[in-house]
Amino acid sequence: MDAVICGIDPALGTTGYAILRYRDGGPVLVDAGVCRTDENIFLPRRLFAIEQDITSIFEEHEPSVVAVEELYSHYKHPRTAILMGHARGVILVTAGRLGIDVRSYAATRVKRYLTGNGRATKAQMQRAIQHTLGLAEPAEPPDVADALAIAMCCAADMKTSSHAEIAG
Repeated sequence: MDAVICGIDPALGTTGYAILRYRDGGPVLVDAGVCRTDENIFLPRRLFAIEQDITSIFEEHEPSVVAVEELYSHYKHPRTAILMGHARGVILVTAGRLGIDVRSYAATRVKRYLTGNGRATKAQMQRAIQHTLGLAEPAEPPDVADALAIAMCCAADMKTSSHAEIAG
């Protein structure tokens, strides 16, 4: 598999992203970081800022696929899912506008893929990513670690599906 995958952990305040290049030797970290918005500005301006940042990342790295975390909601914090949904929608529209394939992954699936535990803690995820990518330090902030994990889960999914297509 030869692919550039952009993993994204969408949020209104801090959206994590990670660019991984996959070749025969495995994953290579190309870029990772966060897109931040100011909570004191009007919602449409925050969404526009996310769109601008994501567009720049997509145009610079030209991913073949964007892997995005699915929406989830804790019953105590339904507003969080709504705000995340706004950011996620902007990311999906941006990828669609640029013709980039999008895949969605549940957080529990990503955690299970990396650690074997769908309820792994942030620290467990960061250690698993550090080990898998051979990083000197755990990925920080956790939003970046989540984006890396999403990209890695997508790569495993793509590799499995490409083998299935060849076998079938």
